[in-house]
Amino acid sequence: MEQPNQPQEYQYQPQLPQSTMAIVSLIAGITGFSILPLIGSIVALITGYAARKETRAVPPTATGDGMATAGIVMGWIGVGMTVIGLCCVALYFIFVVGLVASSGQ
Repeated sequence: MEQPNQPQEYQYQPQLPQSTMAIVSLIAGITGFSILPLIGSIVALITGYAARKETRAVPPTATGDGMATAGIVMGWIGVGMTVIGLCCVALYFIFVVGLVASSGQ
């Protein structure tokens, strides 16, 4: 027989800690846009993939998959912008050398 006013038992699952690598990835991705363009982007990629491995493990050992993904996206954008910038600088110098060579000086 059940008792009508018996309190229900709740099972609480412990919260997982925030992934430090995900935080580092997000911060490095932001610095890749502002202070350290190529170095920050590379650090964001490395730590972002490490954090995603940590957060997607079975069972997960930490949270922060969204921050890791944001760091990875910013890292790839930073690397792409650096490559495009270097190509533009190279094309500029090729254009200037072509102008100097064609002017006969």
